[in-house]
Amino acid sequence: MRNHRLAPGLPRTFAAGLALVSLWPAGAFAETVVKIGAALSMTGPAAVYGATQKAGILAAVEDVNRSGKLPGIKLEAVIEDDASTKEQGIAVYQRFINRDKVSAIIGPTLSNTATAADPLAQAAKVPVVAVSNTAPVGITDIGTYIWRVSLTEGQVIPGALARLKAKLSFKKAALFYGNDDAFTQAGYKVMKGALDAAGIPIAGTQTFAKPDKDYSAQLTALKALSPDILLVSALAENAAGIVAQARQLGWNVPIMGGNGFNSPAFIKNAGPAAEGVYVGTAWNKVSTDAANQAFLAGMKGRGVDPDQFCAQAYTGILVIAEGIRLSGGKGSREDVRNGFLKLKNLTTPLGPFSFTKDRDGEHPSSVQIVRDGKFQIVP
Repeated sequence: MRNHRLAPGLPRTFAAGLALVSLWPAGAFAETVVKIGAALSMTGPAAVYGATQKAGILAAVEDVNRSGKLPGIKLEAVIEDDASTKEQGIAVYQRFINRDKVSAIIGPTLSNTATAADPLAQAAKVPVVAVSNTAPVGITDIGTYIWRVSLTEGQVIPGALARLKAKLSFKKAALFYGNDDAFTQAGYKVMKGALDAAGIPIAGTQTFAKPDKDYSAQLTALKALSPDILLVSALAENAAGIVAQARQLGWNVPIMGGNGFNSPAFIKNAGPAAEGVYVGTAWNKVSTDAANQAFLAGMKGRGVDPDQFCAQAYTGILVIAEGIRLSGGKGSREDVRNGFLKLKNLTTPLGPFSFTKDRDGEHPSSVQIVRDGKFQIVP
């Protein structure tokens, strides 16, 4: 376990109207430490996401503390590795709830882990802010203390598919998904539902498991069906292998990925094969919105090139800070949750953020394409 205690003093890059926080006189009150637990996948299959989430959380805690937004309160991040597993996620949650007495929890990184760990927080009445759980069903359904910043696959994929259909005019599709993970299974269901709703025939469907490294048999079978587009629901490591092997087979069909593709690690590991891959995204990196530009400048000043997972984690801290502010500057578990009930149109790097009546996040989404080794927004 690591306790990250961050000192006050706003960096110059953030000083000019960050728009993320309102400046209040600092040092006017005795500080009360409010602990926020963060269960992140620092190891295991989702480690590529956990590293950038950690960077976003630490930056946001630092920025909020330096801003004076919460007079008399100092946020403290307690970060632990959930190891991308249900068992470790449960153990981390138990420590957060019983030992660290956190006021809120961010995480865990994977929906699969969340389905096992979040019920502990619900039972203990500790508010959870999911910043990367995108399975449409089974997360906020756990209970009224479970909230979500990350848009679900159901909020992103149908719109992304519609935009690509207008752009590419594809007539039939193929599906490939991981059958041993809640996130990838949910992504498949959303992709299938979106295709069915759009009246696009599905030529064929294949599955894989997270430990798999060879996808050639499934890809060969799908290629033989001559679909116009391949939709893949996979975590970044599998996604890179799938895309690389598809191109090695000479299959140059357009590929659209789910949220698991939204990591620079996917581009790095897939190499040139990643070029031209499409993916729906909850964060428009090139947005000229002042809050996003301030976030980008701040992360650059810290030597970090942020991705969607970093932006969502940063926003998760802003959401908790706003919950505290809206509860009258009180930082208990119940105060944080009560503040969430009032939260509306919070300025964040993701755009204006609100919670839906079902405690899901609500903000704009976009579509990305990999060009020149980077994610770029599709006009």
